[in-house]
Amino acid sequence: MRQRKLWAAVLCAALTVCSASPAALAEEEPSGGLELKSKSAVLMEQTTGEILYEMEPDLPMHPASITKVMTLLLTFEAMEQGKFSLDTVISCSEHACSMGGSQIWLEPGEEMTVHDLLKATAISSANDAAVALAEAVAGSEEGFVELMNRRARELGMDGTTFQNATGLDAEGHLSTARDIAVMSAELLRHPQITEYSTVWMDSLRDGATQLVNTNKLVRFYDGATGLKTGTTDGAGSCLSASATRNGLSLVAVTLGSATSDERFYTARKLLDYGFANYTMAQPPSPEGQLEPVRVLRGVSPSVALEYDTPSAFVVKKGEEGNLTQEITLAQDVEAPVEKGQSLGKVTIALGGRQLGEYRVKAKEAVDRMTFAAGLGKMFCAALAVGS
Repeated sequence: MRQRKLWAAVLCAALTVCSASPAALAEEEPSGGLELKSKSAVLMEQTTGEILYEMEPDLPMHPASITKVMTLLLTFEAMEQGKFSLDTVISCSEHACSMGGSQIWLEPGEEMTVHDLLKATAISSANDAAVALAEAVAGSEEGFVELMNRRARELGMDGTTFQNATGLDAEGHLSTARDIAVMSAELLRHPQITEYSTVWMDSLRDGATQLVNTNKLVRFYDGATGLKTGTTDGAGSCLSASATRNGLSLVAVTLGSATSDERFYTARKLLDYGFANYTMAQPPSPEGQLEPVRVLRGVSPSVALEYDTPSAFVVKKGEEGNLTQEITLAQDVEAPVEKGQSLGKVTIALGGRQLGEYRVKAKEAVDRMTFAAGLGKMFCAALAVGS
């Protein structure tokens, strides 16, 4: 299959100077470029996973209650699998009720819906509610921890090992800012989480139990969508903060701050930096540049093309017009051709660095020409002339 290449640039016919990609910029930024009051930090764009800023991102640390991001993720995934629903009533076990730290003081045998347990976990970081959810998913906290670690491996969280569902300090219970950003972005792929993580105040038990969000940014930061705080003696003050403005969605993770105020200061600093310097850019459209591909020995001489809708990419502000695309198409293809068969690709780049690519596909199927098919075409053509 021979290849032909077409080049197109957006807004510029030729680029003489192009800035580095966000990932490269994150590597070039000195760790002291921002005044951060934490031991470790990461700023990541949610949809692409691009790291926009980092400081000791892979330092193993106690994650405290940010652990509950994974607990919440597995709970939402269990609901998607049909294990239970928001209205399912859970009877709380003695083990769940024995949790220390932040809690809603569940009693053994007390019944509460999954919806209310999610509220308690996401808003008030209740350890007893988190374990009750864990037991609903896996039958026991021990079984749930196995699921947590398995999911962490699937997400590429190689610096993370969970020992419990709550984040209470335990030997070997460790994660990193980078890994927390990854699992936070994965949780945010479930839009329903923001119905809990953005709530400032709520209540349970017909108003008898008040819930106040431990994440102050939910109330005071424009565009905040969550996500989870954490504080223990071993971890210090930690936060995974998410926010969206003008189509740009960010996750700022800060670990090991000395005080609660310092974690909010650091998260705000990271988010402000991201929104001030980056934007989402839609790549150029290949529309009008995708000519049909010639089909050899097919009942049709060519096949029309279609393409996957390209995703937006995060770029530094001012570089939106510097995105380029390279279109690589098959010059011809031998029949039969299946609908959706890959016949090329479009590669998006910035400053010579590939950001991503998407497929160009056959819009319809084309059967191989046979003697019977050829005879039928000749007969139809003759009829058309005769009429």
